[in-house]
Amino acid sequence: MPSYTAVGGALRGASTGVSAILLNRGGRYPRRTLFTELEKAGFDCVISLEGPNDRYDLEELSDRFPFVRFIILKDTINSGEQINLAVREIESPLFFVLWNDLRILYGGDAAKISAWFRLSGEELLKSAPGNSPIRRLCTVPVIQNSDLETLPTLTTPALYRSKLFWKFRNAVKTLHFSPQIEAQPSLYPFDGVGIYDRERFIRMGGFDGTLKNPYWQLMDFGFRSHLWGEEIRGTQLVRLSYEGEAEPEDTSADAGYRRFYLRNVAPVFRKDSAHIPLRLFPSYFCKTGGDPVAAWEEFRENRQWVSANGRRFKRDVRILTGLWEQATGDSEP
Repeated sequence: MPSYTAVGGALRGASTGVSAILLNRGGRYPRRTLFTELEKAGFDCVISLEGPNDRYDLEELSDRFPFVRFIILKDTINSGEQINLAVREIESPLFFVLWNDLRILYGGDAAKISAWFRLSGEELLKSAPGNSPIRRLCTVPVIQNSDLETLPTLTTPALYRSKLFWKFRNAVKTLHFSPQIEAQPSLYPFDGVGIYDRERFIRMGGFDGTLKNPYWQLMDFGFRSHLWGEEIRGTQLVRLSYEGEAEPEDTSADAGYRRFYLRNVAPVFRKDSAHIPLRLFPSYFCKTGGDPVAAWEEFRENRQWVSANGRRFKRDVRILTGLWEQATGDSEP
């Protein structure tokens, strides 16, 4: 885990079962106003991730808001690593990931969030013993820009096969669309923002901190979640807005794409587990190039990872994209 110092957070703000994780994108935003809004919303606690630069007002803020725990990072780490770290600091069954340039327009009451995204008593009786009482792994709220225009925050995957032998055999692309109805499926939580089941998140392994590009980090989390049988869906019950503009996604195929590809797109599901066929290595090397020994080591390492987690797969990317068009939202939140 990265080195950090924790300040404050000695008291619990409420007992709703929902905590907030606040990521800081930079800029001068009214922190006191934001913490006051989160306090009124009734979150159990708030974890505020602070950059390596010292904050002159942390002591004052921790006295004024004793339910906020400030995590002062020694070094800069990516957003996925920050979320993983913050999850270790909370105990609530649900956590809500927010950015400091987001404001809750409505639906941000923590008690209501807890009630909305927990299974009802009747649903719990119908579910298998030992299942989580939380409805799903992650629920994505509606997000608007500063002009209150709804952003295309839901994502759908599509698979296409290359006809050229030197390209990756399978490749994926994504399409973004705006939410229209309750519980529409989404590949990943846009900008990492969402209401998460803490137990499922930990069991999934959280975000892959080795992927430095936030786009491939989210793609990896989303595909892994769906391939392992979890759900990510949108909700109309919670609405947020950016004070500025949403950060553009960098979809360039960097080194992180290779790791994403090998762990999510390359595996083939047979019977009750997944594996990466050895026959994929020649096309993989022809596409990546470079040192053949290094390419083989990368291929072998990720092939071993898929083998170790093979029985956690419920489908492969071909099955997932084939079923996606059949997935529809229901009337439940």
